[in-house]
Amino acid sequence: MSNSLFRKKSLATIIKDSKEGFTEGHETGSMHKVLKVKDLTAMGIAAVIGAGIFSTIGEASFHGGPAVSLLFVITAITCGFSALCYAEFASRVPVSGSAYTYSYVTFGELAAWVIGWALILEYAIGNIAVAISWGGYFNNLLKGFGLDIPVWLTNNYDSVSPEVLAAAPTIGGVPVILNLPAFLITVIITYLAYVGIQESKRTANFMVLLKILVILFVIVVGFFYVNPENWNPFMPNGFSGVLKGVSAVFFAYIGFDAVSTTAEECSNPQRDLPKGMIYSLIICTVLYILISFVLTGMVPFTSLKVDDPLAFVFTSVGLTKISYIISISAVIATASVLLVFQIGQPRIWMSMSRDGLLPKKFSKIHPRFKTPSFATIITGIIVGVPALFLNLTIVTDLTSIGTLFAFILVCGGVLLLPEDDNKANKRFRLPYINGRFIVPVLIVVLAILFREEIGRRFGAVNEGWSVWKHNIPFFLFAVATVIMTFLSFVRRLSLIPVLGMLSCFYLMTEIELKNWIVFSIWLVIGLTIYFTYSKFNSKLRGVANS
Repeated sequence: MSNSLFRKKSLATIIKDSKEGFTEGHETGSMHKVLKVKDLTAMGIAAVIGAGIFSTIGEASFHGGPAVSLLFVITAITCGFSALCYAEFASRVPVSGSAYTYSYVTFGELAAWVIGWALILEYAIGNIAVAISWGGYFNNLLKGFGLDIPVWLTNNYDSVSPEVLAAAPTIGGVPVILNLPAFLITVIITYLAYVGIQESKRTANFMVLLKILVILFVIVVGFFYVNPENWNPFMPNGFSGVLKGVSAVFFAYIGFDAVSTTAEECSNPQRDLPKGMIYSLIICTVLYILISFVLTGMVPFTSLKVDDPLAFVFTSVGLTKISYIISISAVIATASVLLVFQIGQPRIWMSMSRDGLLPKKFSKIHPRFKTPSFATIITGIIVGVPALFLNLTIVTDLTSIGTLFAFILVCGGVLLLPEDDNKANKRFRLPYINGRFIVPVLIVVLAILFREEIGRRFGAVNEGWSVWKHNIPFFLFAVATVIMTFLSFVRRLSLIPVLGMLSCFYLMTEIELKNWIVFSIWLVIGLTIYFTYSKFNSKLRGVANS
């Protein structure tokens, strides 16, 4: 039984299936290969520049002050390690599935299922939040032009006021409360994802160009209204204050993961996917840092705890018309995030279905549009219906923990990849840097620099269970750090994957314990499905190692 849980798909098998169009035993075939570097870069930017730059950056700035710019640098470096590992996998395993497929190659089936299940949480719940967020931006935009949608059509049951309930129409005595804009944008985006990657590509490219122009305009104009005194003190709440915004900031960065799901629609995935992911990460980081300096320079950071910080700062200096432009850009930016993730989720399900871990229907490719049609429709339903009724805007922590978990497995998986002896194959190669001495020295230096914080964490043991339990993730991180430091020294592990694993694990410790508990419950549900269905329907059933 243990062997069956860790059975792997070999690289040779994956490449062979890819060339044959995954036709054996599946209602599937090849997909349109139309994506190039610029398209993949645009998709990465489309996914990363969204609610983070128009909303959650305000909360992060409130806690971290002007030093929130450092948080973007830290997060970018962390994502950079992971992006390089994703790039290595993308150049070696040029098929859809993202971290799910990569884990299948290196860790085996059980780990692949777990990460696929975690990605479902990341994409689905994240997109519900984005759809609801889009609805809020759209309503504010309409109000700016003097238009109003009835409140009962832009709200949800768990946050509606008694006045709205009283004014809403009823069916059988039950008030009708719907978030219609959030539902409609999900329908439109799902339609785009359904009818083809070509149409989705053109739409994403247009939206990205437009929102980058708006963001650059905002940065240039905003710098003329910056008061340098607002940048002092630079780190008002210390480093812990900066890290309080880690979930909000990281939530904005997870988009580059979705780019790797489009491997089978790239004209040259081994060359173009790595470039697209890395280019988009660099561009987005520069824009986020510049925006953070504009925000904290235009107004005191203490006033930035608002839902629409960009519009707020320009209204504060009397530039009301620019806040309208920002509202339009926010609507476009959030829609582009929704588009990329609605493209990514069905392709992960498609990959899991091909392996027999989900029903065959999920791997069906539309004969005309060449998209995973059934999986796309199901994704639209799973996102659209909850967005119509629920308020799930505060899910950045839960989405981030699933993403970080995926990043850790991808970074760890690189360490398990067999050596590629074909040096003539021109593809991206993760540079090998011997971590034997660098990792131990780096860990010792960081332990000295942050000895007070580490002491406080371990000292929580003496403060009772109610305090100590919140430090459990940090203790797990400390154990993992010791193990990886030892292995780095003994096995001369590659530096970049090791730093990627540890930095992602540390960011997970900054997420509240309650989110770890919910995430664990989600994984238990996933394991139940695996052991009752997927394990017995796997294409590799009875095969110890493909």
